Amino acid sequence: MIRKLLRKVFARRAAKPILPGEPARISADQHGIRREQVSRAAIKVCATLQDHGHQAYIVGGAIRDLLIGQQPKDHDIATSATPEEVRALFRRSRIIGRRFKIVHVPSGAETIEVSTFRANQSAETDDHGRVLADNIYGTQAEDAIRRDFTVNALYYDPTTGIIVDYHHGVADLRQKTLRMIGEPRVRYREDPVRMLRAVRLAAKLGLIIDPAARAPIREMATLLENVPSARLFDEMLKLLMSGNAVRCIEQLREDGLHHGLLPLLDVILDQPAGERFIWLALENTDERVRADKSVSPGFLFAALLWPEVTRKWQERQSAGEPPYPALFGAMDDTLDTQATQLAITRRIAGDIKDLWALQPRFDKRTGKMPFRLIEHPRFRAGWDFLNLRAAAGGVAQELPDWWDRFAHAGHDEREALLRAAPKDEAPRRKRRRRKPGGSGADASGAPPATP
Repeated sequence: MIRKLLRKVFARRAAKPILPGEPARISADQHGIRREQVSRAAIKVCATLQDHGHQAYIVGGAIRDLLIGQQPKDHDIATSATPEEVRALFRRSRIIGRRFKIVHVPSGAETIEVSTFRANQSAETDDHGRVLADNIYGTQAEDAIRRDFTVNALYYDPTTGIIVDYHHGVADLRQKTLRMIGEPRVRYREDPVRMLRAVRLAAKLGLIIDPAARAPIREMATLLENVPSARLFDEMLKLLMSGNAVRCIEQLREDGLHHGLLPLLDVILDQPAGERFIWLALENTDERVRADKSVSPGFLFAALLWPEVTRKWQERQSAGEPPYPALFGAMDDTLDTQATQLAITRRIAGDIKDLWALQPRFDKRTGKMPFRLIEHPRFRAGWDFLNLRAAAGGVAQELPDWWDRFAHAGHDEREALLRAAPKDEAPRRKRRRRKPGGSGADASGAPPATP
């Protein structure tokens, strides 16, 4: 332990920071971002920090998105102030994070994430080179070299309207290139999630991954096995909910990154029926995201894993298990397999199970069952899932159409729909055992069971 500590100390002393040259300073009339496009809350936080003698810039994804004409979902700030200094300036703010401390500053409906400039020094890493702790603060120039891609190393000063660009990120955006800052292999070892981020950003921004950054991905994909499952799930969720999920999955397959992210994805995509269902689900999600409609992570993961659930369900029934226990066993098996790499939250796992458990109930269209089902709080989501199955050819389109009519019909029309439902779907009644002589009691003398 002492030797390891000494090696770290001497390595830090010997390390000479490699800083970029003088940055480009791009004025508003050159980059085209107008002040009114920027979050008022972010402008206010920057102004407060600057008024107290600190440097403060809106940084990264927000500026990148504004440059290509997209509206940012959030605004992050980089500053020379330490987390404790930021915390002291904003009454309701709080410091979070262990790997790297940041400050969340709430402002109305927004929460602005404020981080301190990072130093270009060796951080604490594991045996694979992944950064574990990185709370060493530095200058803006050092912070720029620590960022992952050139298009993310852009600093916008809302007071002057100037973009500070150390690594030609604006030029790379215009040239449609996603370029890594520094040596890609080293940067991927520091944080393997950058490989996923490269795929997501390239698809979202319509960029081509620079060959030097793309070449190592396939051979270094195994590093993702060392990433905490909760963090991997968060990144995978961003990728699938980006509005470009179809392109992202295609890119993941091309670069060999789908192995281990969704352990069942290879099996699913090798099944023609399952593949059609998967792509329909992804296309549907992309359309909703682009139309600014709500998207349920539970629905999407339920769709991605449904072909594997049905396969396991059929196997269990073939082995003699009753339908419902077989289904719930298949559900648990599938989610347990995913848990080896993706820490799906309890809430999302609950949503997934609800959608799966509802599917066989749509086959029952007699008696009181339909009335109870349309009152179920997840009925609409379950019907959407059923409709997706029909679009992929898994069930007849007549089934979701019938339920749609039944849900919106009046009393008389519902009765007509029930009379027209296939008779073979009627639940079987238990046969009563009667004593010889036709009495109403069974062989034990007890009254007949209620059907």
